[in-house]
Amino acid sequence: MDPERLRRVGRVPHGGESDPAVLDLSANTNPKTPPGVEDVYETALAEATRYPDDGYADFRAAAAAFVGCDPSQVVPTPGGLAAIRLTIETAVGPGDRVAVPAPSFGEYAREVRLQGAEPVFVPHDELCDVDPAGVALVVCCTPNNPTGDCPAPERLAALADRCADAGTTLLADEAFLGYTARDSLAGRDGVVVARSLTKLFGLPGLRAGYAVATGERLAALRTARRTWNLGTPAAAVGAHCLRQRAFVSETREIVGRERERLRNALEPTYSVHPSEAPFVLVDCGGRDADCHDVDSVLGRARERDVSLRDARTFRGLDTHVRVAVKDRTATDRTLEVFDVRTDGP
Repeated sequence: MDPERLRRVGRVPHGGESDPAVLDLSANTNPKTPPGVEDVYETALAEATRYPDDGYADFRAAAAAFVGCDPSQVVPTPGGLAAIRLTIETAVGPGDRVAVPAPSFGEYAREVRLQGAEPVFVPHDELCDVDPAGVALVVCCTPNNPTGDCPAPERLAALADRCADAGTTLLADEAFLGYTARDSLAGRDGVVVARSLTKLFGLPGLRAGYAVATGERLAALRTARRTWNLGTPAAAVGAHCLRQRAFVSETREIVGRERERLRNALEPTYSVHPSEAPFVLVDCGGRDADCHDVDSVLGRARERDVSLRDARTFRGLDTHVRVAVKDRTATDRTLEVFDVRTDGP
């Protein structure tokens, strides 16, 4: 990390609402957790009086089965963002250039700058066309946050191949990919995948995630990873969650249904970006002159004890909010905020 940059790089805004009385649709987390989590946590907590086994064999096996790679390629981390930082700090140095999608997760550019490198912002829907020869790292987010769309698999695969040929690392942030049936890039040469248990399993406070890599990149991540970087309860609960396939299927079904319901109700008035993620990006500029601006929508939400994400904090967005997709109750309350109704199922 570049000490000089530390004096100049600030924090970036995120969603998240601390008041339990407020319906938090600013953070894209599952309102449910898998069955059995409490029992697993309680048992693991009793074992936390000793250091965890730094091999994390059970966690790595569960993660590998979930994304379809070899357990030896899994590097445990305390959350997906930790996997992103670990990748960036082992792949780039001062003066390097890094291709970063925009609009997208603000931590990418911040982490790049903390290493003394420079983010090169690329429109998120053009990232697969970038020339990796001119950069040390390419970052992609699938589905992209905050837009929710994914590149076509063949375009993403072609980018991965070009990065491998150029010796450039491709960092694939798949924090939301578990909400889709798309294949992971885990185990592909030249690619580091970052995964999180935060969103899909509704456990943002657990701080459990992992990276997946091969070859020299895997060796670098293993060496740089802090010893005991995943607590005993996080490792045990994480492994348990990653094996709950029925829970994952049910979550995908609910989110897909509610996302479609929300989109169908909003689109006659508002412009809604296509999404495969547990959120939708809504343009408050709308399709007619009677739509609310961002401040009006956020104000209406607060009056109804609902928290939405002000998407103006993302690069290049001036008239948007991001809305998390959760369950039917959340959808109903969202539609009240936007003053629209639906009679759909």
